[in-house]
Amino acid sequence: MSDAAEPSLQERYAPRNACFGCGPANAKGLRVRSFERGDEVVAEWQAEPHHEAFEGMLSGGITGTLLDCHSNWTAAVHLMRKAGLDAPPCTVTADFHVRLLRPTPTRGPVQLAARVVESGEDRAVVEATLTADGKLRATCRGTFVAVKEGHPAYHRW
Repeated sequence: MSDAAEPSLQERYAPRNACFGCGPANAKGLRVRSFERGDEVVAEWQAEPHHEAFEGMLSGGITGTLLDCHSNWTAAVHLMRKAGLDAPPCTVTADFHVRLLRPTPTRGPVQLAARVVESGEDRAVVEATLTADGKLRATCRGTFVAVKEGHPAYHRW
């Protein structure tokens, strides 16, 4: 997936971010590490027993958080590239819809893949997948919006 020495998008652009799902500064968070690969953003993540809904299976809430945060970073880096910026704008989730297709085992890593399917000046629509053991486990479609100064999330990165 990635060289452990390669900084993720989160580590490069928001090292002090404390988001539960993707913040490198949150010691108790999920710490999703997302990487650009062509026109996709990808990640690999490994669950621990406290992420389970029941023995051996990932919580649906954790699945949603993984897809939300990973998709948000996909939108942010897309808007950054589109506008020719040096850093991504701070983006937030306007809406997202997760479909849980089948249980996700926790015994091995999950893979996340996301891509922008629509975008405007300050927003992007992202579609994402979560797979495990070579099977599609969940999908997500969401809209992510760049916020302006004055929004509570503006300075989080």
